[in-house]
Amino acid sequence: MNLPIEARADRAALDTRCAHALRFLAIDAVEAARSGHPGMPMGMAEIAVALWTRHLKHDPADPAWPDRDRFVLSNGHGSMLLYGLLHLTGYDLPVAELARFRQLDSRTPGHPEIGVTPGVETTTGPLGQGLANAVGMALAEKRLAAEFNRPEAAIVDHRTWVFLGDGCLMEGISHEAAGIAGVQRLSKLIALWDDNRISIDGDVAGWFCDDTPARFRACGWNVIAAVDGHDVEAVDRAIREALANSDNDVGPTLICCRTTIGHGSPGKAGSAGVHGAPLGDDEIGATRQALGWSHAPFEIPDDVRDAFDARARGARAHAEWRGRVDRYRQHYPAASAEFERRIGGALPTGFDVLSRALLKAVDHEAAAPATRKASQQAIGRVARALPELIGGSADLTHSNLTDWPDCGHMSADDSGRHISWGVREFGMAAACNGIALHGGLLPFCATFLTFSDYARNAIRMSALMRQRVVFVMTHDSIGLGEDGPTHQPIEHLPSLRLIPGLDVWRPCDAVETQAAWNAAVARSDGPSLIACSRQNLPHQPRTEGQLDAIARGGYVLAEAGSEALRLVIVATGSEVSLAIAARARLEAEGVGVRIVSIPCTAVFDRQPEDWRQAVLPEGVPRLAVEAAQPDLWWKYLAGAPRAAVVGIARFGESAPAGELAAHFGMTPERVSEAGRALAAAP
Repeated sequence: MNLPIEARADRAALDTRCAHALRFLAIDAVEAARSGHPGMPMGMAEIAVALWTRHLKHDPADPAWPDRDRFVLSNGHGSMLLYGLLHLTGYDLPVAELARFRQLDSRTPGHPEIGVTPGVETTTGPLGQGLANAVGMALAEKRLAAEFNRPEAAIVDHRTWVFLGDGCLMEGISHEAAGIAGVQRLSKLIALWDDNRISIDGDVAGWFCDDTPARFRACGWNVIAAVDGHDVEAVDRAIREALANSDNDVGPTLICCRTTIGHGSPGKAGSAGVHGAPLGDDEIGATRQALGWSHAPFEIPDDVRDAFDARARGARAHAEWRGRVDRYRQHYPAASAEFERRIGGALPTGFDVLSRALLKAVDHEAAAPATRKASQQAIGRVARALPELIGGSADLTHSNLTDWPDCGHMSADDSGRHISWGVREFGMAAACNGIALHGGLLPFCATFLTFSDYARNAIRMSALMRQRVVFVMTHDSIGLGEDGPTHQPIEHLPSLRLIPGLDVWRPCDAVETQAAWNAAVARSDGPSLIACSRQNLPHQPRTEGQLDAIARGGYVLAEAGSEALRLVIVATGSEVSLAIAARARLEAEGVGVRIVSIPCTAVFDRQPEDWRQAVLPEGVPRLAVEAAQPDLWWKYLAGAPRAAVVGIARFGESAPAGELAAHFGMTPERVSEAGRALAAAP
């Protein structure tokens, strides 16, 4: 829009004051906390003004409005920029909370956290993951739009915006995320790079010489380079160009904004000294004088508040969308009901009944596949009932077995449900977090269990954010065989079980695998990880009560025979069949043995104490068996008069699986020997 010269001057002056308001909210909050990162908010203030006052579609009165634009602050250390924006645009974030920045129980933690601050879309802190989360959000928008929009009725039509910094681009996950976004042609994803050339250690020239624009172009992005990040009009023009690209479906856009970290600080701008430390009273005073900002800490003039206030325009945009949804509901009632169910995160009516029917059917079939194959079959069953289920593998589809009949392949031009992520474990997992955060879809992803190390921080973030993501990790032990110790997980199961909020399932057969999937998709308060075998595992017969008990994470699979109970063997996964075989030997010798399967320690730990004590009675010797690092199991052996663990506390070897089992003592003979010693001791 062309404005008269006087109006342009007035608008420019107001834009400058708006940017300064963001700067000083950050400066003053960091100073009050004596901790934080003022440099990025000071450097990105004009970029934020351009996006948040002119383009971002959101409604402060309803932070969860489904068709809002998503905004992700990937360089989350600059959290005060986001908190300032949320406060000024009208979210329920009073100035008192800004003044309590980084304090216990405040709504302004050191890095943005979803569920703590209204308007925060994802928890960012580990650099680069915000970009990957944004890729997942944009992928979800595109998938839902393809499924639900009609030519005359678009109810899914929003963009994903992400701010990122040099640190985000140095992290390897940025390469993975950029590649995924390019190949999926996520045109509604727009990233704005804070190109200030400073990180904690100083000028990045000594360790970051990438040609970033060329890298992103090579990944299929549109790149708008050399934008003056301190010129609101220049940033606005770049955003408008990006929006034109978005409308033309030509791929995601990166806007490269040249900025000065700590812009406005006479003594610290452009230096690492302003990156992660308060300015101090003297420098704050000098900055106020240099920028002509005479207002007291946390004081915002009325004209600036009015310029930022997004409540009225957000309400109008939201009302317009509700009108579209009402018309959509009239013409497409079934699709509308399905959309509302999925956006609300609810499972279909009767899914619990279906889950039990599936479990009984698998039990009746009594098949004995590898649990990775059983997982594939479970995915197919669940996917038929849950159209929101999407996912795939990090280039291991035919090993992880993540596809299913008629799933279709998700690509830039095909809205199928199976995603080939490529060899990008970290980016894949973080993007799945973004898909879950967006809402309307239930994502899963897969790789070998040992490569969960590559994805681990995203798995941790999934648990921290309590997102419903399913991680499928196959080849869960030395049983994978010849690929050797690089591929044979040893420490992975116990270390993943240590992540708070992550349910790690290690099923022993097809029945427990179906139960694990039933639990994972029904869980609404966090992620699940299902660890599956490469090798075939025998079916374990169960009563109806035992079928129900699987969902409790640990249960009695086989009770002692006629003899008095003298030993409890606890096992998971492929070692349950070892325990069953050892039980047969010991029972033949007159030793009464109970077999306890604990496919999910986290779920078992959440059970009432009386259940746990009934499953693991005190006063009876216990033996734990798992082909993994053994230390965790001592937690479940407390209260027993005598106890031992049969496990593996060293790296594996390259050999056929059967030879490895004998080599490492994962045999019925060794298990029965260890059990015999415990049962016979006085």
